[in-house]
Amino acid sequence: MVEKSKLRLVVTGLMLAILMAAMDNTIVATALGSILADLGGVESYVWITSAYAVAVLAGMPIFGKLSDMYGRKRFFVFGITIFLIGSALCGIAQSVPQLAVYRAIQGIGGGALMPIAFTIVFDIFPPEKRGKMTGLLGAVFGASSVLGPLLGAFITDTISWHWVFYVNVPIGIVSLFLILKFYKETKQTAKLKIDWLGAITLITAVVSLMFGLELGGKEFAWNSWQSYTLFGIFIVFSIVFLWAETKASEPIISFWMFKNRLFASSQVLAFLYGATFVGLTIFIPIFVQAVYGGSATNAGFILMPMLLGSVAGSAFAGITQTKISYQKIMAISVVFYAIGMALMSTISPETSRVLLSLFMVLVGLGVGFSFSLLPSASMHKMEYHHRGSANSTNSFFRSLGLALGITIFGSLQTKLLTSEIQAKLGSSSEATQTIDNLQTVFQPEQRQMIPPNILDVIINAMSNSISATFLWSLLPIAIAIVAVYFMGNEKLEVSKDK
Repeated sequence: MVEKSKLRLVVTGLMLAILMAAMDNTIVATALGSILADLGGVESYVWITSAYAVAVLAGMPIFGKLSDMYGRKRFFVFGITIFLIGSALCGIAQSVPQLAVYRAIQGIGGGALMPIAFTIVFDIFPPEKRGKMTGLLGAVFGASSVLGPLLGAFITDTISWHWVFYVNVPIGIVSLFLILKFYKETKQTAKLKIDWLGAITLITAVVSLMFGLELGGKEFAWNSWQSYTLFGIFIVFSIVFLWAETKASEPIISFWMFKNRLFASSQVLAFLYGATFVGLTIFIPIFVQAVYGGSATNAGFILMPMLLGSVAGSAFAGITQTKISYQKIMAISVVFYAIGMALMSTISPETSRVLLSLFMVLVGLGVGFSFSLLPSASMHKMEYHHRGSANSTNSFFRSLGLALGITIFGSLQTKLLTSEIQAKLGSSSEATQTIDNLQTVFQPEQRQMIPPNILDVIINAMSNSISATFLWSLLPIAIAIVAVYFMGNEKLEVSKDK
């Protein structure tokens, strides 16, 4: 057990690790242009983001299970160390393939950090304080998705893209020091047989799915043999994984947990919230730059209302978990989220920035509840040796939703955008040239050179495609309403037992 005087330092270390790992994808996204300009390899840029995402997603359930078996501290320290090594290597990368390999190393570390951090909080705090602390960690997780693009743009503009990676080093060193010195783990580990077949088939299935989604429609067509092969591998290895988990004595993902309605519904909600929230962080900055004509930095600042809303929502959910049932808190969450997303689906070039900010506060508030509540609900009444697996499963489903959301809603928005431009300009060479050079609308100096009639078409097409995508996002949110209904009436219990 950790001494009370040292708890704050341990939590600080956990918060820094979460901030570092969760922010890494979004902070890198805004630096991609500078990275490609320096290293070249534009045709392979997708590997820079996908390598990290694949490694994180594949590692989460595995590290969660290993932390149950052999202890949290050793794998959390391992995660920070590998993440720091990967970050340092990324900063000195000389080519895109090299950077992609180093990003995968980062991702291996990141896959251990986020799920284990929440689990450690559940281990070291009594029930009456767990909600508040998971609320704090959830707020950091939510803030990272908004701060990442802003910080990435600032660092790239003022220093260089290399520091997008180097900035992790001092943060990670402080986190590593705090955890090593002040976190004294209770020895409750159980050395059990590792589910190697489950681990190998899960990684293979996830890697195939992620690469199929990342590369399909970009590097090769959706109906190409490459797509069919990747998705075929995903299906086959997923089936083998499911079979292996039913036979393993200590499975990577324990399917018996899904018999618990609170756990099962929490995983569905994590997936749905992950899939829809990621669209907000991507499309709102695009809307600001393309429709309002703002800079990349301004587009980052415009997300601040959503950041404030998500932090407030996470804190509220954390504080009230011991007073109100998980279901009632998530009911409030999904109502705010649905109303906010419905309002976001009405945005247009005439929407004022003040009104857009109010809409963002609502969606941020709604999604913020989930950052602290769903990890807590997933570990509700779980024994020590199952908490890591339970929480990493929740992180896995949120990340899987995020990955699928980027692909599905990104493809939808692109299709709607190009269709409207073609409808307005016809199948002329002017329409083709406009679609091929859409990036000019994001560059203030180039934007001024676009003919007014063409610029008007682009602005309206961009606005309509984004608002329509937000409208489609209401479909998974409607499913989330049903999932909330099945959560039951349990709440975080206050007792002396952990």
